[in-house]
Amino acid sequence: MRRANTFLLLGLVLGAVIAFLATEAEPYRQVVTAAGPADGPGVLSAATESSPPGPSPELSTGSSAPQQGPELSTELPALVPQGHVSVVVFDRAKGTTPVSLDPHRRYTSASLVKLLIALDALDRGSNPGIVREMLSRSDDDTASKLWVQGGETRIVRAAVTEMGLAETRPPKNPGRWGDTEITAADITRVYRYLMDRAPAQHRTTILNALGGATENGADGFRQYFGIPDALGDVSWAVKQGWSCCNPGRILHTSGLVEDHRYIVTVLTENPRSVSYDDAEAQVTEVVKHLPGIR
Repeated sequence: MRRANTFLLLGLVLGAVIAFLATEAEPYRQVVTAAGPADGPGVLSAATESSPPGPSPELSTGSSAPQQGPELSTELPALVPQGHVSVVVFDRAKGTTPVSLDPHRRYTSASLVKLLIALDALDRGSNPGIVREMLSRSDDDTASKLWVQGGETRIVRAAVTEMGLAETRPPKNPGRWGDTEITAADITRVYRYLMDRAPAQHRTTILNALGGATENGADGFRQYFGIPDALGDVSWAVKQGWSCCNPGRILHTSGLVEDHRYIVTVLTENPRSVSYDDAEAQVTEVVKHLPGIR
């Protein structure tokens, strides 16, 4: 009887050890799916089943999950205390996304939609000089003409299909191209399309325009906030966006830095009570806090 009890006790202990080891071997399972073609500007999404405590993995615009430490998830939003900020940094050399913060929050595009207008205009055979002028000076009048010539919201719908922009929406009022809805993840896809899939002559025209962005836009607004002010002598090619007030004060900085190695997208929205000067300073500080791009 004592021997039977001993065997029973050993069996229970052995079963508990095996269960413990199995639990420790796989604390959670990560499910990774791809949105968009494998060779295009797709997005990898990471979701967890029975995830451990802590932040949930975010969608990434690269081939692996973001590598930034948890401090960035608190530091960057603290730089825009009254508003919202979304950030994606994509490393084209490694095919990774070292920074991804709230990449799927929607914002109005302001002038970032001019990237789509430019690509459409070049596809239709428009004068490359006109496209360069629109981009480098962020000229609204030229953008409006090309927007109408390209079929207004058709431009956005075509880009959504061609580039896999799952989160981009045309403006509800077709005459207001700056109200196109975008996300940081989708703007990153636009740049990846430009660098990897767009016709070479289109790429050259657009990169020349973004690399020659003037300090002041056609409307007189200073457009060197964000990437240019933050990175100093580091090479950049940028498209900026600013608008007020639908719904709030919008300032975006986006582009390629370090000889086109990194795609940087920073989108912000503040209440109208935040001045343009303060909002510009915030965007610049966000870029200064991004690791590894200078």
